[in-house]
Amino acid sequence: MQLTVNQLGSPLRIIPPEPLSVEQFWQISSENPDLRMEREANGDLIVMTPTTRRTGFRNSLITIAVGIWAKQDGRGYAFDSNTGYLLPDGSILSPDASWVSRDRWTPTSDDEYTTVLAPDFVIELRSKSDRLRPLQQKMKTWIDNGVQLAWLIDPEHKTVEVYRRGTDRVDILEGVTAVYGEAPVGGFILELVEIWG
Repeated sequence: MQLTVNQLGSPLRIIPPEPLSVEQFWQISSENPDLRMEREANGDLIVMTPTTRRTGFRNSLITIAVGIWAKQDGRGYAFDSNTGYLLPDGSILSPDASWVSRDRWTPTSDDEYTTVLAPDFVIELRSKSDRLRPLQQKMKTWIDNGVQLAWLIDPEHKTVEVYRRGTDRVDILEGVTAVYGEAPVGGFILELVEIWG
């Protein structure tokens, strides 16, 4: 297998001689529980770096906010950054936080690794080591695979990029203290003051 690193701070890309199947990806993941991995649509394996404490703290604030709102709202379920989604294009990605409507999934639903399901809403949090362009491409991949609404939160620049299904337009919110859910997550409000801090 070929290993490549694009730049310092970029995730490790493993290019197998033949594209990894979905089953092979899940097997490798289960055999290496300490590694956080994603599978691109072309079968390449991406090994993500651990986050810093500050990023982990920010991500926990986001996960808690989505979880509390989802429980109170009752229309769907919140998921943390350990959740991998098999998307229609064959990629397997893990957002920092996500939400799926009760109409599309319940805790008693089929939960096989081979079940294709895109969340309705995702949040990605940019850490200091993340390059912006690959994250923006990941956001487009989410939307192209059926996600209705996606937020890319960049604490360093205090911006939120808002991606929506059905449009190529990306709204960039600068210096806002909160971001407001719409469409599938209408009523959700994410306070940003502590995340910016």
